[in-house]
Amino acid sequence: MKDFNVLLYYIYSPIDNLVEYRDLHHQFCVDNNLLGRIIIAPEGLNGTVSGLKKDCENYMSWIKSDKRFLNVDFKIELHHENAFKKLYVKIKKEIVHSELPVNPLIKTGIHIEPSQFKQFFTDPEVVLVDMRSNYEHNVGKFKGAITFDMENLRDLPDHMKEIEHLKNKKIVTYCTGGIKCEKASAFLLDNGFKNVYQLHGGIIKYGLEEGGENFDGKCYVFDGRLTTDVNSINPTIISSCFLCGTPSERMVNCANPVCNEHLPICEKCGILMEGACSVACKDHPKKREYNGTGYYMKPKDGYKPELAFRTRKNTKKLHIVEDLGYSK
Repeated sequence: MKDFNVLLYYIYSPIDNLVEYRDLHHQFCVDNNLLGRIIIAPEGLNGTVSGLKKDCENYMSWIKSDKRFLNVDFKIELHHENAFKKLYVKIKKEIVHSELPVNPLIKTGIHIEPSQFKQFFTDPEVVLVDMRSNYEHNVGKFKGAITFDMENLRDLPDHMKEIEHLKNKKIVTYCTGGIKCEKASAFLLDNGFKNVYQLHGGIIKYGLEEGGENFDGKCYVFDGRLTTDVNSINPTIISSCFLCGTPSERMVNCANPVCNEHLPICEKCGILMEGACSVACKDHPKKREYNGTGYYMKPKDGYKPELAFRTRKNTKKLHIVEDLGYSK
């Protein structure tokens, strides 16, 4: 039974009361049995939250009750268990790390809905550009899309020369939930691209609303699932096991925490190599015990969301907040 929801969302909307709002947000999640990863920044919110359906409904209603976040768009997936083991509500400088000199509230690409996106596949003037990291698009991407061998969105400027010749085309950017494209599309516009679009809600929304047609493989996600199905119309596997080469879309974090590479490793090789991506990693003294999934959380060591909240409340130095000019 899929009694749990996994919520993916973001919204660019200025937040002034960072510390106060972080505390309120954390407490609401604790009170409603929610776990996940939530980023609060001066520019807005970004979160993936998981819990029972009713608790998630309460959370969505609570977020939208704040007029700053009234227009937030939640992507809702079903799951058989909680997708997280812990709750993180953190203050950061950006809701998605990019360091790109753009402001999506001022300028960004034209948003296209999933239903419109399907029509773009037949337009010869359209070029799809994947704005995700290499380990994400290695396990799944849209047919014919351009991908960059980058570790992080902040590396985008280093790859602009790869699409410089496409400035006269219709560029459609996409990512997991849409957040990276808000800044990536703005950056393209600032660099001379005229016709720039972005898939509203990203891959996840397209899969939920339109069946994910023409998305090959699986979509990498940043929770305990590691990947999620998108295409229910013409699915295929594009990735192969890093170790033996057989088709596999089973993503694993190398059991060696010093390596921690995100790689497709089939179940057989996962067992044989104890979750490691090489003999050296298998023999590494810090190798984690393979748990059969390849997803590793830090040891709980008595962790409780409410305890983490109280500890954070008592923290005297919040460096990120001080850097941003805020204080408790």
